[in-house]
Amino acid sequence: MPFPRPLRPPSTRSAGGRTRGPRRAAISALACLLCVLSVMALPVRAPAAAAPAANAVRLVSAYWLVASDGGIFSFGGAPFYGSTGGIALNRPVVGMAGSKDSRGYWLVASDGGIFSFGDAAFYGSTGNIHLNQPVVGMAPTTDGGGYWLVAADGGIFSFGDAPFYGSTGSMHLNKPIVGMTATPSGHGYWFTASDGGVFAFGDAAFYGSLGSVPQSRPIVAITSSSDGGGYWFTNNNGLVSSYGDAIYWGSAPQVLARPVVGMAEATGNGSFSGSSYPSGTYGYDISNFQAGNYPPPPHTIGIVEVAGASFGLNSDLSNEARQWAGGGLNLYVFLTYSDTGSSAASSGDPGCAASASQAACNYGFNAALDAFQKAANAGVNTAVGWWLDVEPGSWSANQGANAALIQGAIDGLHFEGLNGVGIYASPGNWGGIVGNYQPAVPYWAADWGINPATTCGNVHSLYSGLPNGPVQIVQYSSPSFPLKAGGMNTSYDNDYAC
Repeated sequence: MPFPRPLRPPSTRSAGGRTRGPRRAAISALACLLCVLSVMALPVRAPAAAAPAANAVRLVSAYWLVASDGGIFSFGGAPFYGSTGGIALNRPVVGMAGSKDSRGYWLVASDGGIFSFGDAAFYGSTGNIHLNQPVVGMAPTTDGGGYWLVAADGGIFSFGDAPFYGSTGSMHLNKPIVGMTATPSGHGYWFTASDGGVFAFGDAAFYGSLGSVPQSRPIVAITSSSDGGGYWFTNNNGLVSSYGDAIYWGSAPQVLARPVVGMAEATGNGSFSGSSYPSGTYGYDISNFQAGNYPPPPHTIGIVEVAGASFGLNSDLSNEARQWAGGGLNLYVFLTYSDTGSSAASSGDPGCAASASQAACNYGFNAALDAFQKAANAGVNTAVGWWLDVEPGSWSANQGANAALIQGAIDGLHFEGLNGVGIYASPGNWGGIVGNYQPAVPYWAADWGINPATTCGNVHSLYSGLPNGPVQIVQYSSPSFPLKAGGMNTSYDNDYAC
């Protein structure tokens, strides 16, 4: 029988940096009293529902990505059935689609040539037809008895039992069509353009678009969730964005040999892909307070603070800090709130105009660009995972404005071309800061005093409203709330990879 979840104190970092490690002794008695009061204020959680049987298989709506050479990336446990990665192609691959039962998929080349894998059947191609515009994507029919191909001008080619519901072939487009996906009923489909704009036909519903979000790389594909209640986009570096009920399962590695060109929905087992660290490994995160006094080896995780506040001064980005982190380097920014000044006046994010606070969104976007530039100027490898640290004490009373600032910061780091951008927050504090805002990004949970592997599996079921990407890391121990695990030194923040 499951027991109520023990109360845990929220993280206690100051706006200027982390009050932990060697500095912990400097916390005043008043600050300690406030910590105790905040713990007392946390709501008591009801007992969790009984967990499923250990051998139960959870099936989810997942996805594949495909690169221009036909190499396949699987997310959410989507199975692999082969690729054209080792085949000399006449034309590059430009899209893909999954079969009805997710036991196969098709790849399509720019001349309309089709490559079938698994149980995906061949129904024809445009490989021998002269095209006005190149084929850029495809989508299967509901029964798997046919498919559509779409060209860059939005022209549709139907094969097998695929019906026609409309096209953009006669429309003037601001940006070319780059992909399509069909509704589960088979009575409609969506197109996406390279700027992330969406065109819906038949019974396809609109759930939002990337048309107003600044893109440093072009969008190349769209695919629907299994129930048609949402969809995913990917850009040509494999950064995945989700809308509606489409769950984020990860993005491609930051550095790719070939650009991503397509994606397709699949049935998977819910496993997360794209973590910086092997599951079950341990390590630390540090700030400027640990400068010159770094956690001892061995460790795999090494997360380093870039700025101790929005637009703050550089934290410890020295060669010593980078050498300490080694191959486990990730970076984080301690976000603080503002909606005034020149940094809040404007940004390169048109999406801020529709947010709860355009000024706060602008500020977050520009703060992210500032942090990225500081890391780059310090010679740090920026092509790693990045985290936005969201903690109490440095936010406004307006939850919508707080959420707008965080979304602006996410957009800013994505604009810099980063695939791996996640949120660090205590599960008990997140909702009080941002309300019901749930960004589709990885989550680094500050959940002290609990077996971190347990938190990886159940924190989303115990707390509602968290960032809805997979839990990638758990900070399970701090100097003020130590828990021995993994052989880590509890004088520092300890982290575990899910």
